[in-house]
Amino acid sequence: MKWMKQILFSLAALLLMVGNAQADMVVEVYGYGSQQYPIAIAPFQNEVGLKQPITPVISNDLTLSGLFKVSSAGDLSPVPFAPADLNAAPLLQRGAQTALIGRTEMQGNELVIRFWLIDLASKKELLNLEKRGSPALARRMAHQIADMIYEKITGKKGAFASRIAYVLKTAPNRFELQVADADGYGAQSVLTSKLPIMSPKWSPDGGKLAYVSFEQQKPTVFIHELATGKRWAAANFKGSNSAPAWSPDGRQLAVVLTKDGGSHIYLVNTDGSNLKRLTTSGEINTEPVFGPDGRIYFTSDRGGSPQIYRMTREGNSVERVTFGGAYNAGAKFSPDGKSMTYVTRDGGYRVAVMDLATRQAMTLTDSGLDDSPTFAPNGQMILYETGARGSLAVVSVDGRVKQRLKSQNGDVRQPAWGPMLP
Repeated sequence: MKWMKQILFSLAALLLMVGNAQADMVVEVYGYGSQQYPIAIAPFQNEVGLKQPITPVISNDLTLSGLFKVSSAGDLSPVPFAPADLNAAPLLQRGAQTALIGRTEMQGNELVIRFWLIDLASKKELLNLEKRGSPALARRMAHQIADMIYEKITGKKGAFASRIAYVLKTAPNRFELQVADADGYGAQSVLTSKLPIMSPKWSPDGGKLAYVSFEQQKPTVFIHELATGKRWAAANFKGSNSAPAWSPDGRQLAVVLTKDGGSHIYLVNTDGSNLKRLTTSGEINTEPVFGPDGRIYFTSDRGGSPQIYRMTREGNSVERVTFGGAYNAGAKFSPDGKSMTYVTRDGGYRVAVMDLATRQAMTLTDSGLDDSPTFAPNGQMILYETGARGSLAVVSVDGRVKQRLKSQNGDVRQPAWGPMLP
């Protein structure tokens, strides 16, 4: 049933996509890492006067990662705004190992944020930095500071200063494509339609979204420039046009068309020109994605059941990639090219991850109705849709940290995690 939904774009199944276009999403952490890093955060000086205070965003980011145990240092007297003000003893007694302190000020029309991350035992300054920007970008700068802390403590890059896209439905005939911060805040509607929207995919530079819209009474692939709102049809051929995937250079899309019978994978320039068919075997070939080895991975029934295959960009040297189980589909790759996530059928539809070097696979989720996995830009988390009434969830690549993203007035579907913002 799930396979047929993905391939034939059953309108009845599409109508299950529901969500809320107005409210931000609420993120709940229900799994934690094997080790949490205790950090105390003091309110930054003068941030109360800002439209967007800085430290609540940072605290929320670190808490939602599941890897930090965040406590407040706002009850210290005096509240520290610089290293010389910091009394480490009470924070150490509470179990904190590091402290974040800082101050904000306006210099003309520019917001200046100065902050320190301090090791409490040694008094060593782990970070001593300044960020400047428009006050309208205060939330983004706070996410970037959280990313710096995450990387300094864990040794791995953060992904808080990134965005997610997803599809919502707010009424029987109202579909929306939305973009929000990685923590679910700041949701903005990119497109509203009376007919379904599907399969949003970020361009490599994060400036565009490719997606499928039914507004022309059939599936058509559009490209949408987020900064300008300009959009155009990149694949509008006879029959169904679906499942767009960006080439690494952002100049082409791999798409699935039915114009010649069956579902086959084609390459097309982003302006709709230079169409080239790649697959010739199998009745159903879908969900293409450009792999780290330069080949195109896709889902096909050519072996009798849905499995993941790969081929050259010319459509040659087709090889099967997945062998465990009777259903494996929807490949996506980690930014470092070392891992592949996909949906496997294992007593239900679940998200799995495979180490490409060893071909060892691990199932990460357990709801039985999971789909559309997508890696965070740091490769540490996987976002996916879950449940009969769609909501989003996040799981770490080791399966230990888990989150749910719930719209306050509805449900969401078909997520795509975008690249880091500059």
